[in-house]
Amino acid sequence: MLTDAVKKQIQGAYSKFLESKNLKSRYGQKLMIAEIAKTLGNIELDEENVRESSGHICVVEAGTGTGKTIAYLLPSIAIAKALGKKLVVSTATVALQEQIVYKDLPELHRHSGLSFSFSLAKGRGRYLCLSKLDNLLAEYESGLNPTRALYEDEMPSVTAQGIKLYQTMMEALASNKWNGERDTWPQALEQDEWQIITTDHRQCTGRRCSNVSACSFFKARDSLHSVDCIVTNHDLVLADLALGGGAILPDPKDTLYIFDEGHHLPQKALNHFAHHSRMTSTSKWLDQSNKGLGAILGQISGAGNVDRYAEQLPAAFIDCKQRLDQLYPLLGELVESISLDDRQSNYRFKDGVVPQELLLPSVELQRSFDRLSDLLSKMCDELTEAMEDPHCPVPKIDLENNFPVVGTWQSRAEANRELWASYAVPDSATSVPKARWLTPVDSSGNMDIEVCSSPILASKTLEYSLWDKCCGAVITSATLTALGNFQRFQMRAGTPNDANYQVVPSPFNFTQATIEVPTFAVDASNADVHTISLIDHLPTLLDKKEGSLVLFSSRRQMLDVYDEMPDSLRDLILIQGDNSKQEMLSQHKQKIDEGEGSILFGLASFAEGVDLPGKYCTHVIIAKLPFAVPDDPIEAALSEWVTARGGNPFMDITVPDASLKLVQACGRLLRTETDTGKISLLDRRIITKRYGKAILNSLPPFTQVVHK
Repeated sequence: MLTDAVKKQIQGAYSKFLESKNLKSRYGQKLMIAEIAKTLGNIELDEENVRESSGHICVVEAGTGTGKTIAYLLPSIAIAKALGKKLVVSTATVALQEQIVYKDLPELHRHSGLSFSFSLAKGRGRYLCLSKLDNLLAEYESGLNPTRALYEDEMPSVTAQGIKLYQTMMEALASNKWNGERDTWPQALEQDEWQIITTDHRQCTGRRCSNVSACSFFKARDSLHSVDCIVTNHDLVLADLALGGGAILPDPKDTLYIFDEGHHLPQKALNHFAHHSRMTSTSKWLDQSNKGLGAILGQISGAGNVDRYAEQLPAAFIDCKQRLDQLYPLLGELVESISLDDRQSNYRFKDGVVPQELLLPSVELQRSFDRLSDLLSKMCDELTEAMEDPHCPVPKIDLENNFPVVGTWQSRAEANRELWASYAVPDSATSVPKARWLTPVDSSGNMDIEVCSSPILASKTLEYSLWDKCCGAVITSATLTALGNFQRFQMRAGTPNDANYQVVPSPFNFTQATIEVPTFAVDASNADVHTISLIDHLPTLLDKKEGSLVLFSSRRQMLDVYDEMPDSLRDLILIQGDNSKQEMLSQHKQKIDEGEGSILFGLASFAEGVDLPGKYCTHVIIAKLPFAVPDDPIEAALSEWVTARGGNPFMDITVPDASLKLVQACGRLLRTETDTGKISLLDRRIITKRYGKAILNSLPPFTQVVHK
C-alpha cells in the first residue's frame, strides 16, 4: 500500500522541484503523478518480495506540454525504492533516451531532493567491438604488405578512405576522447560503416574476449547492476523478455517498467517476434559456408570436440540447401500469380493457412535447420570452453577470430528454423492466427523470394511475458486512445482489464488553432481526382512567407504533386527522400530563421516525432485521412480474423487506426502553449462519411471551420 511516508516524500519532492525550477504546477501533471502513485503504491508483495496483487498497470495518455517525464519519474523512483525494485524506463527513440538521461534525470536529482542513481542501457549494436576494429585494421595493413601473397577472400574489405575513419576511432579510444558508443561519435555514421565494427550476442565472445577490459559495451553493462533506474529502449526490453527476462535487464518480477512513447510497443513486439528469410540468398549462404568451413577448421581444429561436430556440418549444409532449392519453384509459382496485379506487392496465404503441399516441405526444412543449428550451437559451446582452457592447443587469438563466424552461422540457422517451424505447425482453432506471406525481391537483377511470418497481434505475447510477470508498469504517450477510448491499444498491447486507464488534460488552449476543411476539398478515395485537386489548390493555400508542413499518405502522390508545383513554390519545398529527416528539419529551420518561407513535403514519418514550435510551423496541411495501406499483409490477416469473429474490420481496425494517426498529424502544429496556426484537411470524407464525424470528434478541441 502507498504509505503516508512515501506519499509525503512524493509531494515534498514535487513541491521542491517546482520551487527550485521556478515552475508552476500543471493540473495534468499533478493528476498523472497521483494516478501513477495510486497504481504502483497499491502493489502488494509476498514474503519473497514478489507481487501478489493485481491492478499493477497504469495506462496514461498525456498530451504534449503535460510534463509527463517528470510526472512518471518522480513517483516511480520513490515507490521503486520503497518496494526494493529496479526502475526501467523504456522509450522508442534514442533522442528521448538521451533527453531523459542527460537532462530530465539530472534535473530531477538536482532539484527534487530524491536520492537515486541511474544509467543508460543500449544493445551491443550501439557499441564498437574492439576486436573487430583490431582485426579490420590488421587485415588492411597486411593487405598493404607487398611481400604477402593475397587470395581473393583475403583482400581488405574497406577502402583506404574508409580505413581513415577506423584509424581515427582507434586513436580516439586510445586517448579517452571517445567511449565507443555510436551515438557519441561526433559525425553521423552510415549503417554499412558501423555494421562492420559492431557485433551481436551470437558473435560476441563475452568475458572471454582478450579485449574485455577495454570493451565499451561491458563497461556500460557492468554499471547497470548497482543503479536504481535504468533507461533503455523497447527493443532491448523485448530482447530480454525473449530470453526469459532477467538475462540483460533486471528480472521482470523485480522491476517497475515505464514505457514512454508506449504506443510503439505493440508494433515493436510484432517486429521482434516476426520471422523472415530469403530463399536464394539463404541457399547461397549455405553453399558459401560449406565451402569456407575448411579454412576455418584449419585454424580451430583440435579445440575440444570441434572436429567431431564439424565433420557432420557439410551434410547438414547440403541437406538444408537442397530442400530450399526443391521448394523454390513451388513458391515461385505462387509469387508469379501476383505479377499481373499492380495493387499487390506480396502473396499472402488467406487466413494465414499454409496449403497442404507446403506443410511437409516446411516440416522437413524445420528439421534440417534444427539439425544445423544444433551442430553449430555445439561448436560454439566447444569454442567457448576452449577459450577458457589454458591447455587448449589452438591459439586463443584464432578461437576469438573464428567464434563470431560460427556464431553468425548459428544465428542464421536458428532464424531459419524458427521461420519454417511457424509454417510447419498449423494455428490452433482457439489461437490468434499468424500472418504468412511471400514477397518477391529484386536481388542483383535476379528475383529472390522472402518468406515471412508474423503474429497479427502482440497482445498474448506481451500479456504472458511482460504484464503478468512484472512487478508493475506504466505505459504513457500522447496518443494511446482512438475514437476517445483505449480499446484499440488494449487489443494490440494486451494490457489487462483491471489496469488503470486515464487521460490527463493538456495545458494547451487548442482553440488557438483552427482545423479547416476547405470548399475545394474532394473525396480522396479517388486518387487521380484528389491529386489533381491538390495540384490546383496547394499554390493558393500555401503562404510562401511562413513555415508549413504538408503530409501525404502516398509517396507517388507526393512526387506527382511536387512535379506540378510552380517553380516559385518548388524552390521553397524540401521533399522527403532528398535528404535525411534531420537534415531536412535543419534546413527548414535555417530558412525560417533567415526570414524566408519553407515548406516540408513529408510522409507518415513526418506526422510523428517532428517538433517545429512557433514560427517553424504555422500551417499543417493533411492531404487525406491516413488510412492504412490496403496490401499490408499483417493488417489484412488481422482484418480476416476480425471478420471471422463477427466483427467489422473497417470500423474496428481501420477507422480507429486512422483516427489515431490523424491526431498525431494534427499534433505537429501546437508544440508550446503560445503556438497558434491552422490545420487544413483536404479530404471531404471527414464530413461526408458516417465515420468522419467520429474521427472529427476525437480530435483535440480545435476551432473547426468546416465548409460543407
